[in-house]
Amino acid sequence: MTSLHGVKVLDLTNVLAGPFAAYQLGLLGADVIKVEMRGTGDLARELGADPQLNTEKMGASFLAQNAGKRSVTVDLKNPAGKEALTALVRSADVLLENFRPGVMERLGFGWATLHDLNPRLVYCAISGFGQTGPLRDRPAYDQIVQGLAGMMSVTGTSATGPLRAGYPVADTLGGMAAAFGICAALVGRSSTGEGSQVDVSMLETAVTAMGWVTSNYLVAGREPRPMGNENFTAAPSGTFRTGDGDLNVSANKQEQFEALCTLLQREHLVRDERFAAREARKVHREELREELEKAFAGRSAAHWESALAAIGVPAGRVLTVPEVLEHEQLRDRGLVQELPFGTGTLRVLGNGVRIDERPSAPGGPPPRLGEHTDEVLEEIGVPRQTVERWRTEGGV
Repeated sequence: MTSLHGVKVLDLTNVLAGPFAAYQLGLLGADVIKVEMRGTGDLARELGADPQLNTEKMGASFLAQNAGKRSVTVDLKNPAGKEALTALVRSADVLLENFRPGVMERLGFGWATLHDLNPRLVYCAISGFGQTGPLRDRPAYDQIVQGLAGMMSVTGTSATGPLRAGYPVADTLGGMAAAFGICAALVGRSSTGEGSQVDVSMLETAVTAMGWVTSNYLVAGREPRPMGNENFTAAPSGTFRTGDGDLNVSANKQEQFEALCTLLQREHLVRDERFAAREARKVHREELREELEKAFAGRSAAHWESALAAIGVPAGRVLTVPEVLEHEQLRDRGLVQELPFGTGTLRVLGNGVRIDERPSAPGGPPPRLGEHTDEVLEEIGVPRQTVERWRTEGGV
């Protein structure tokens, strides 16, 4: 039995942060019911690199984080649709949404109303800036949050920055934080019997994820600067050119630096006053890089990766996305899952969490828009004639 077996989640979210959060819950065994706008559905259904899938409302962006969910269509502005959502809320454990603050209240489903309908409900709202504060009403996308969070200011170099990360890191972090908060609220409910409200700010989540970048300023008063692929806490710790390919090396400890120099037959570097001590190496990191890259030039990144791992020095090649997705480590762990899809198969990701030695995996393919409307409403006891009335009235 999976960890969240028996937990029913209403996923009212769109595009990425919210759907990603609900997907994490589904991978852990929750029954995720995706409540989508009648006729249009999640905008992500029309986003992705395959135009044909976009026209079929099964865009690659949607497929990536909606496998295993069931789709119910509801018009939340329609009185019949409001009746349908009310019935769904009464049967649910979690409701997750990523509308702008105030939208659920205007639709008639603010936290007080939801709590009255179902006192055990955990209600999670994801937004760019949170439900309170001077920025609460602003729209936000991932790049906006990356910039405001300071992430872009420390990415790249002084010549190339500021740069956004090459993937939607703020959306992803916001989704993870929401899944984490929901799980914590469910644990709390098990002892109190009461649901709770979870307010997730993508901006705050992004700031907290920067770790030493923020603590160096808060604690030591040192303003961070972009350093490219260098690690400001240690040297040698960064990306190095080899005879074939780039290699990340993090010889952060003294014994790791000494082992690296021995392997490269550059023992004299350990005695060089520029490199002998940790703080000195940080000051002279560019000279040290030049010395090490001369040695790395003799063999490939793949060779040095294995050789360094054998002596306990963290190292890894810089891989492309196709290379890592086909990597033997991911194959062994079962991160990439293959699902039936149309007349073929679809490959999607799990989440890297194993419980009782089992990889987290979706229970089925992503749903077609409204595919499970009748099934889900029947399960919660809505009479067929009521469903047909709601449909006739444009609610579902």
